[in-house]
Amino acid sequence: MRRQRTAVPPSTTERAALCALEEELLKPEVRQSPDQVARLLSDEFVEFGSSGSVFDKAQIIESLRQTTATRDVVLTDFAARRLAPDVVPVTYRTMRTHGTECRLRSSIWKSIEGRRQMIFHQGTPSTASER
Repeated sequence: MRRQRTAVPPSTTERAALCALEEELLKPEVRQSPDQVARLLSDEFVEFGSSGSVFDKAQIIESLRQTTATRDVVLTDFAARRLAPDVVPVTYRTMRTHGTECRLRSSIWKSIEGRRQMIFHQGTPSTASER
């Protein structure tokens, strides 16, 4: 009988590093820097936006470069689970500090050539009361 292997959960350090990467992508100075965003997103990146649209890496880089980002977004309820040795999906919520705009978010991070890059992201509108 073949024994089924379970993936080792992300360590506290790895979980903190992934959360820091997500927080980095929320910073206005990173979002408006095509080079910094390109470093964090893999070439195969796909996003299912909260608008219902699908975006690739180039579209996201251009979209972020053209938007005015603010620092009033807070990341909460961060969780990470390992799917494979080099693949970790994360889930969390973002909320504006002034208002009720809330999003459920999920990303998949993969180790590519020795560094973590996001290969997938999805944002879903939510309300703060849906906890």
